[in-house]
Amino acid sequence: MSVSRFAPSPTGLLHLGHAYSALLAFDLSAGRGGRFVLRLEDIDPGRCRPEFEAAILEDLAWLGLRWEAPVWRQSQRLDLYAEALQRLRRAGLIYPCFCTRKEVAAEIARAVDAPHGPEGAIYPGICRTLAASERAARIDAGQPHAWRLDMAAALSGVEPLQWQDAHAGVVTADTAAFGDVVLARKETPTSYHLACTLDDALQGVDLIVRGEDLFAATDVHRLLQALLGLPTPRYHHHKLLRDEQGRRYAKRDRALTLRALREAGESAAGIRRRVGL
Repeated sequence: MSVSRFAPSPTGLLHLGHAYSALLAFDLSAGRGGRFVLRLEDIDPGRCRPEFEAAILEDLAWLGLRWEAPVWRQSQRLDLYAEALQRLRRAGLIYPCFCTRKEVAAEIARAVDAPHGPEGAIYPGICRTLAASERAARIDAGQPHAWRLDMAAALSGVEPLQWQDAHAGVVTADTAAFGDVVLARKETPTSYHLACTLDDALQGVDLIVRGEDLFAATDVHRLLQALLGLPTPRYHHHKLLRDEQGRRYAKRDRALTLRALREAGESAAGIRRRVGL
């Protein structure tokens, strides 16, 4: 019996791409006698809005989806992410990074052949070698900083790491290609990588259904599972729906939001037909 989830961010209205992902996750779990849970990834206070949260719940109910209570909200779980960061810090696997985005970009620009990974140019390790005393002094002085994973240290003793995808089969993680990823930012106390990995485990999710744009990110999540002693779920990375011009659906496409389609007379069954489910 599978447990799947839908985990949108309340930063806009749901569109057809969201409907496809949510319906597929529901069909592969609750539709087959399993469980379906809902999580709101609302850790960005600058973009998340209560009205979008209400609209998400309304749209999903209109589609005919039913989820287990309660709805999880990441903004209410910041202490758990902080605890996980502390575990990694005590293990010597993360370090504070005091670089601004401008400083990182300038350092990358100076490099003749700056390496790139799935998320763009790899952080050049400016703060990785700072002495412990300097790190402590800067933190004590209140200098803004992010927390980065020391990738080389993290991978020591845990490779090779693998995970299972419904379409790709067994995947060997290439986590080193991401470099020292950020696990908590100056303005946000956790990253997507850390929060979703921890929450999936704590919600008991054993089947993660999400878009193929997050396929590569699963390598990072697999590493965090190993470092934090979390179970590894199965994955189902699905195609991304696109419009007639071949562009993937986005929240800016207001005419194709579920609210707009519903107001235009579309039915929930019609949405299923539109997305091919």
